[in-house]
Amino acid sequence: MRVKKITELNRLSVNEFKVTDKIPLVIVLDNIRSLNNIGSVFRTSDAFLVEYIILCGITATPPNAEIHKTALGAEFSVDWMYMNDTQEAINKLKLDSYKICAIEQTTNSVMLDKLNIDTKCKYAIILGNEVKGIQQEIVDQCDTAIEIPQYGTKHSLNVSVAAGIVIWDFFKKLK
Repeated sequence: MRVKKITELNRLSVNEFKVTDKIPLVIVLDNIRSLNNIGSVFRTSDAFLVEYIILCGITATPPNAEIHKTALGAEFSVDWMYMNDTQEAINKLKLDSYKICAIEQTTNSVMLDKLNIDTKCKYAIILGNEVKGIQQEIVDQCDTAIEIPQYGTKHSLNVSVAAGIVIWDFFKKLK
């Protein structure tokens, strides 16, 4: 076995990516501080054909050299928009018939491995601030909360790691 050369990977160009069918999934970043986390979410969203990303509040936007370090150009392939207010983003998504899912530990959260996805629906997942999580008033507006099962001593995952796990799970169920 040998490691493939980049020329053997047959990746899409940015233009090809733009016209490729995406999964019905939007990512909402609610006040994410780390530029590396933002870039990583862009890169994961590119890998799994996410529709677009909404950057909210203090979440930085491209063009940004620090975002580019981890996005590696995915900020050019994945569509995105900025909205100052996360509630505004939720209202827009609800008008477009998206089911809104907080990725958060709540009293009624559904474990990701038990989550049933309706392939006829469109979904938006919200990922919150690295320290404070998703604001309670935003959680209150969500249709459901999804929790990633964890079995160690820590109670949370890095936001970009959580995004990767959830995006991959939605991709498998929606593609």
